[in-house]
Amino acid sequence: MVRVAVFDDNAEQRDALAALLGHVDRTTCAGIFPDAGKAVEDVEACAPDVVLMDIDMPGTDGIEATARLRLCYPELRIIMLTVVEDEERIFAALRAGADGYFLKQTDPMKLIDGIMDVMSGGAPMSPSVARQVLALVSGRKRDQAAARFRLSPRELEILAMLVKGWAYKRIAAELGISFGTVNKHVGNVYAKLRVGSVGEAVALAVRKGLV
Repeated sequence: MVRVAVFDDNAEQRDALAALLGHVDRTTCAGIFPDAGKAVEDVEACAPDVVLMDIDMPGTDGIEATARLRLCYPELRIIMLTVVEDEERIFAALRAGADGYFLKQTDPMKLIDGIMDVMSGGAPMSPSVARQVLALVSGRKRDQAAARFRLSPRELEILAMLVKGWAYKRIAAELGISFGTVNKHVGNVYAKLRVGSVGEAVALAVRKGLV
């Protein structure tokens, strides 16, 4: 059972997400919060596995809250929710440490699938958001960037799959290797890129033209 906390200033949206999380047998709602001003304390109190974080909230916005949570809880999975496909915000959220990014109009069960995916090491995104990420990735000077970070061909291949939002299990199946081997390669990628999450790795890969 995956414990999920919701941060959203819209009461109707909060209640809908809480109901969804309680209805599905794979998830439970650990807590709902109308703002992210005390996100660190709130997460400490309710101990979620995953946070659904609205970007646009009064006071502390979702991106700032994500950065704070990432510093305090590096293992916490954070999925951003927004109504706007804004390129600048997408990459700001990834740089802050977000693991996934969904539009609020996403089908509820696809959001649940995204929660399960992020728990398996994936970086789930709405298709339109993923297309923006991939569009910026294409055409970059991959070989020069890869040499700078000393990434091996296999590590680059796996990084490209992470950019697509693939979970470790899918990567393992596609490449014909074990889950543990994928995990080891991802650990090497993190070390070479000096990042601590899939979201940070994806953001850096896009920014530096690694894939």
